[in-house]
Amino acid sequence: MRKIREVLRLRHELGLHQEQIARSCSIGQSTVHRYLERAEAAKLVWPVPEDWDDSKIEQLLFPVRAGFKAAANASIDFAGIHQELVSHKYLTLQLLWEEYKQSNPEGYQYSWFCQRYRDWLKTRDLVLRQDHRAGEKLFVDHAGGTIPVIDRGTGEVEPAYVFVAVMGASSYTYVEASMHRDLPSWIGAHIRAFEFFQGCPLAVVPDNWKTAVNRACRYVPEVNVTYQEMAAHYGVAVIPARPRKPRDKAKVEAGVQVAGRWLVAALRKRQFFSVGEVNEALAELLPRWNEKPFQKRSGCRRELFATLDRPALRPLPAIPYCIGEWKTIRVNRDYHVAVNSHFYSVPYQLVGQQVEARSTSAVVELFYQGRRVASHIRGLPDEKATSINEHRPKAHLAHLEWTPTRLLEWAAEVGPFTAQLAELFQTNMPHPEMGYRACMGLRSLAKKFTPERLEAAATRAIRLGIHLYSSVRLMLEHEIDRHPLKEEVEERPAVEHDNIRGAEYFDGGQGDVESCPS
Repeated sequence: MRKIREVLRLRHELGLHQEQIARSCSIGQSTVHRYLERAEAAKLVWPVPEDWDDSKIEQLLFPVRAGFKAAANASIDFAGIHQELVSHKYLTLQLLWEEYKQSNPEGYQYSWFCQRYRDWLKTRDLVLRQDHRAGEKLFVDHAGGTIPVIDRGTGEVEPAYVFVAVMGASSYTYVEASMHRDLPSWIGAHIRAFEFFQGCPLAVVPDNWKTAVNRACRYVPEVNVTYQEMAAHYGVAVIPARPRKPRDKAKVEAGVQVAGRWLVAALRKRQFFSVGEVNEALAELLPRWNEKPFQKRSGCRRELFATLDRPALRPLPAIPYCIGEWKTIRVNRDYHVAVNSHFYSVPYQLVGQQVEARSTSAVVELFYQGRRVASHIRGLPDEKATSINEHRPKAHLAHLEWTPTRLLEWAAEVGPFTAQLAELFQTNMPHPEMGYRACMGLRSLAKKFTPERLEAAATRAIRLGIHLYSSVRLMLEHEIDRHPLKEEVEERPAVEHDNIRGAEYFDGGQGDVESCPS
C-alpha cells in the first residue's frame, strides 16, 4: 500500500506520466494505471488523510475486480503530440489523452494510447529522448577517477570518490568528494547538491549501482527505501537509468568525463591530507568549468542555469532531510524489536507481526502498515532495553509496580514479623532477584491465606529461626500457624535448706565431713 501512496504523490504533485511512475516505484505500468484508475473512481484525493492506514486504502480501491474495456481504433498525430511534450514543461500524456478522447470518444483508452505513442517513438531518432525540459531532471553518478588522500599519522593513501550532479537542460554541474560510497555519503551528497542548485528538480536519474538501487531491472528497478524517502522529502522522483543504456544518462556521463579531465586531472600534482582539503580545491576549480563558454552556442553553463533551470526548480523544504536507515523486523514475544543491537518496545498487540524500523542518529521510529506505532530516543548497544509502559499489557504493568521498597512497605503493613522476614529475604539471598521473588511469594500467600495468618506463620518462622519461603508456605498449608507456640520455661532459683549439700561440698570437700561409725 505504500506504493499506492507514492503513485498518487508522483501523479498529483509532480505530474509524471505512467512510465516514469512505474520505474520510480518498481512496479509495472499496468499496475500504475490500475491504481490511478481506481483512485479516480473512488474519488481518492491527494494528500491521503493522515489517519488512513493501508488497510483502509486497500478496501477503498479494491472492493471488487473491475472488467476490462475494449480499445477502439483511431488515427493520432503522434508527431504533434511529441512536439507538444518537448515544448511544454508540465504537459503530460494523461492530459493529451483526455483531449484526444474528447474529440474521439470511441478512440484508444489510456494504456493503448501510451503504447502506440511509444511504438511510434521507437521509429524516431533516439536523440529526441534527450531533449530535457527546464528543471526536469538531475543526473547523478560517481566519477571513474579518484583523488588520493594521505593519512598524516600512518602515511597510508586512501582514495576519495568524486560525486557528480548535472542539471539536464543547462548542464550546470556540482561535484564533491567523500571517503566512502555508502548510503549516508550518497544521500548527503544529494542534499548538498540540492542546496548548491538552490532548488529541487522533478526527478533524479542515478545509475543502477547497489547503494541507490536494490534490484536493477530494465523496466521496474527497485529503489532503496532510504533513497526513496529522501526523494519524497524533497518532492522529487527517483528514475534510475536503464541497465547498459548510457544514453539515458548522457548528461552525467559527459559530466563524469569533465570531472575526470578538468578537475581530477588538474589536482594530480597536489597532496591532500583530508577530504575537506579536497573539497576546498574542487570548490575553487568548479566555477571555472561552469563559467567556461560553450563551443557551439553562446553563453555558459552558469548563464543557462540562471535563465533556464533555476526559475523552474521547486523550492527547498524548510528542514533538510535527516537520513534514516530502514529495516523490516518481526516483533518478539516480549513485544520488543532489536535495532542496531538495542531493544525497543512496541504495543504488545503487535507480537508476531512484521514492523518497519526507521533509525536515525537520534531517533528510532517503528511503523506498522504505514502508521507509526512507536518512537524512541536511540539507545546504545550496551544499554538496557528502551521500553514504554503504555506498550505493556495490564498484567505486566501490575507486576512491575511492585518494587523491592514497596514490598517492604507492604510487609510492614501486614505485621512486624512479616516485615522482618521480608527484609531477611532481600538481604540474605545470593541474588537480589531471588529475594524479590520470595517477597512476591509472601504477597501471594497473604492473598490466599489472609494477612493475619501470614503474620502468625512469620512469627513462628522468626522465633524458630526458619527463614525460608517454603517453610512459611507449609505452615499455612498444614495450618501449623493456628497452633499456639510453646513458650520457653522460666528458670527457678535453687532451693536453700540445711539438709541440702551445696556445690562446695562436691568441689573438694571444703565442708566438715563426719566419719561413719565402724
